[in-house]
Amino acid sequence: MNGTPRDIAGKRVAVVGLGRTGAAAARLLQSRGAEVLVTDSTTSDAHQTAAAALRAEGIEVEIGGHSAGAFSDADLIVLSPGVPPRMAPLHAARDRGVPIISELELAWPFARAPIFAVTGTNGKTTTTELLTHLLRTEGREVVLAGNNDLPLSEAVRLYEPPAAYVVEVSSYQLESIETFAPKAAAVLNLTPDHFGRHTDMTEYARVKAQIFAYQVPGCTAIVNADDAWTTGMAVPAGVRRVTIGLDHDADWRVDGGLILHGGDALLAAAELQLPGRHNLYNVLAALALAECAGVKPRHAAQHATRFRGVEHRIEFVLEAGGVKYYNDSKSTNVDSLRVALESFAEPVVLIVGGRGKGSPYEALLPEVQAHVKAAVLIGEDAPALEAAWGGTVETARAESMDASVRAAAGLASPGMVVLLSPGCASFDWYGNFEERGRDFKACVQRLASPASAVQEG
Repeated sequence: MNGTPRDIAGKRVAVVGLGRTGAAAARLLQSRGAEVLVTDSTTSDAHQTAAAALRAEGIEVEIGGHSAGAFSDADLIVLSPGVPPRMAPLHAARDRGVPIISELELAWPFARAPIFAVTGTNGKTTTTELLTHLLRTEGREVVLAGNNDLPLSEAVRLYEPPAAYVVEVSSYQLESIETFAPKAAAVLNLTPDHFGRHTDMTEYARVKAQIFAYQVPGCTAIVNADDAWTTGMAVPAGVRRVTIGLDHDADWRVDGGLILHGGDALLAAAELQLPGRHNLYNVLAALALAECAGVKPRHAAQHATRFRGVEHRIEFVLEAGGVKYYNDSKSTNVDSLRVALESFAEPVVLIVGGRGKGSPYEALLPEVQAHVKAAVLIGEDAPALEAAWGGTVETARAESMDASVRAAAGLASPGMVVLLSPGCASFDWYGNFEERGRDFKACVQRLASPASAVQEG
């Protein structure tokens, strides 16, 4: 079973960050008898609303800055994922020996059921959603939590213990763990991302490998044999190491169009409803995790054929006038955009841009030349995209999502795909990628007449 929960009754605990995860941590701490202060430097309308809700529940909240006593009086500090552990106000507390942990580290010992965890740069959401589908189809009660709409702190506080927790884990959550030891964990891939927080790929890989660091004999570590960064990750002695791959020999692999486990052919890959080579890795990881949860591989493979994907990840919206529209708003980095482009054989009219992460767009020129008929550039990084691709592909600018959809429709012909795959964060125009994707879908729906729209059923 999981670790021993911290003795927090009567302790003064500072929760840093008043987002969804910080609020969930504060409520869990209060329910376990801690004296909680939530502190955040932001004063947005959303933060003021969240602060009012917590205060109504008897939780102390300060916004607009961190008071002198917020950290000096704390017995424990819990960080929301968006809060870097090296922020200056934490230095003195760390020097005094005050434990500083992530919300994930706080919550996991309260999860009185096995945890199956997934991290990686891309594919986390698809893999965790698919694993949840596989386990529920087997009749298991599963709670899906973590780096999504349900923080693990909220899950362990509100739900009776299920058969399993499936947890999506970000590098930010792994930075400040001390004991987190999932029964099985997978690192899907590693490509440049979050360099505003992690100094380079070596540091990024070190943080991601933390998902294995505290596993014990009887646990399983799953790595991608085709990814040099993940396959080189060390696992503790006695932890079972399982590999997935397409290009190298692996415990779970695809060969000759078949999904193989050891020497057994389980399924033709063509039977899956998930497009693209990248999704084969996601399927292999989910199948490997399901086996760790006791699902027979052949059963899990059959269940996988009925999974149709997740919202905002190469999600089919509708077809109108012979043009198919896809929502890939979850594409928030260059590598995710590359994966999306490689998923289509049809010519693509691409809606791309937003708040960039510093990766060079020139690196995508081969994929742009091979797949993109025209590009509609949006958001803060539209000028950078124009500079990188302007001589290679026809481009247009748009100042709103509605305008971008109309521009893309005007550039597309029957047999083409209009794809929103921004390759950038959403924060210049939206609060998150979900809001961006839903706006895109609403704009597409308005554009398409009911007579010509064929929606996914």
